[in-house]
Order: sequence, then C-alpha cells, then structure tokens
Amino acid sequence: MIQQQTRLKISDNSGAKIIKCIQCSSGKKSAGVGDFIVISVKELRAKSRATSKVVKGEVYRALITSVKSAHLRKDGSVHRFGQNTAILTDRQGKPIATRIFGPLPRTLRNNKFMKLASISTGFF
Repeated sequence: MIQQQTRLKISDNSGAKIIKCIQCSSGKKSAGVGDFIVISVKELRAKSRATSKVVKGEVYRALITSVKSAHLRKDGSVHRFGQNTAILTDRQGKPIATRIFGPLPRTLRNNKFMKLASISTGFF
C-alpha cells in the first residue's frame, strides 16, 4: 500500500521519473491500485528535461497502477508487482502523457479509465 512519503516510479512519458506521495485522496491512510494520490515530482528523466510536460517540485495528481504489496482480485487470485508505479493525471483524471509503458491491471478496465486503456499496451 502507498502511504505518505512513499516514492514511486512513473510508467508514462510525461517526463517525470520518481515521484513522492504527499497525500492519499481517498481519505484513508493508504492507497492501492486504482486510487488517486497527490504527489510531488522528485526527479525528471535525463533525456526529456527540455521537452518535459512536468516541472520538478510541482504538485500533481497520479493514479496508482501497481504496488509491491499483494493485491486481491474478486475472483480470489492474488497479484504482486515488482515495484510501485503510477501515471500522472490532471485534475479531471485525464493522463498528462501520450503513452503508457507496460500493461495496466484489469481493475482499471472500467469506463472511468478508458482513455488510459487506449494509450496503454494492454491489460493483465
């Protein structure tokens, strides 16, 4: 689960590389896959600093796409990921980036995240 001060990697081409969670938007102390968090950008990608869509130190919203802790699905299967990753979004929940690297979890396959589904490589 993602808490305050947790560092996450970015899995899109927005220009950010490492972010830090400031607050969980769900009102709980921790957030999981599919939750929005308020973040601050800590590092930018070296190659895209000139064309980056984000600024280091600025505050944005992000959607969590994978967490290291176990994630239980409704069918009873358990999934664990190798790292904590997120996708940067704007205030309305639309992605800032134009591409998403890697597949998204099936829990994000509802109508709310159809834009993410169209720019990602698929679901698992």
